[in-house]
Order: sequence, then structure tokens, then C-alpha cells
Amino acid sequence: MTTSNGGSVADREIVVSRTIGAPRELVFEAFTEVRHLSQWWGPAGFSTKTRSFEFRVGGDWDFVMHGPDGTEYQEWITWSEIDPPERIAMVHGESRDDPNAFASEIVFEPAGEQTRIVMRAVFPTRELRDDAVEKYHAIEGGEQTLHNLATYVAELIGKTELTGEEGH
Repeated sequence: MTTSNGGSVADREIVVSRTIGAPRELVFEAFTEVRHLSQWWGPAGFSTKTRSFEFRVGGDWDFVMHGPDGTEYQEWITWSEIDPPERIAMVHGESRDDPNAFASEIVFEPAGEQTRIVMRAVFPTRELRDDAVEKYHAIEGGEQTLHNLATYVAELIGKTELTGEEGH
């Protein structure tokens, strides 16, 4: 059982970031539209199957991540703040009422013609953060997830260039 007196935020958080070679609007779109999310979300070797998706404040994304070893991970995200194309805040757990759910903030910062994305997760306790890091390799998984996003967005740009669409 988990208590909620978790200590300082710094002791309970994980921060992962990456610069992606695409405009902020496209990166935000890839992060907020289910047709894109299901193509890249998750660490290396994982796939995602969406059961329901409603991108709005108070809306949910109910999905299953399939691990490379066949393990299924029930996942639930509820969007708590949406400020396109700058920021998203959400609560992420195994289900709507998961007592171990953690808060996440994703910030999309312009970096010239690229986008710097910062994902910050704050867990209810330091122990839950440590479990996520040690048992589930959350830092590596977050980095792999952002790598997948960067690769996917690069493919989108390639497809756009091939079809002559500017995406503006």
C-alpha cells in the first residue's frame, strides 16, 4: 500500500527530454491525435492498442501496451490541462481510480525549426518513483518513447515531402 506523504517533488519526479526535428505544431499533433499516438507510443518493442480516446480536459485515453515478451499493461490517461501547442498535463495510471497514478506534464518548446519536448512525471511517493525507475525502467522507457516519437515525426515529414504537401 502506498501512502501520500511522498516528500519533495524532486524526490518523486522523473524528467525526460529530447529535441525533435519538426515544428512544434506537428509534434503536438503527433502527441494528441490517436491516429498518430498508436503508431509510436511506448518504449522500444512495445505496441499500443487503444480502447477509447477522447482528447479534451477531463477526457480519457484507455489503452493496452503490449510488451515484446507478450505482457499486456493496462493503461489509463486522463487529460487535466491542454494548452495547444505548448503544454499538456495528465494523470497516468492503470485505471481511472488507480491510487498509484502519477501526474505528468509535457511541454513543447520551439527550438529554432525544431521542438524541445520535456516530459515530467511526478509520482505520489518516492517509493513509487523508485519502483518505476528500477522495476519498469521508466527513464529508459521515456527516452525510447521520445525516440519513437522523433522517428515517427521524421517519417511524417518524409511522407509530406514525397506528396508535396507543406503541412502549413
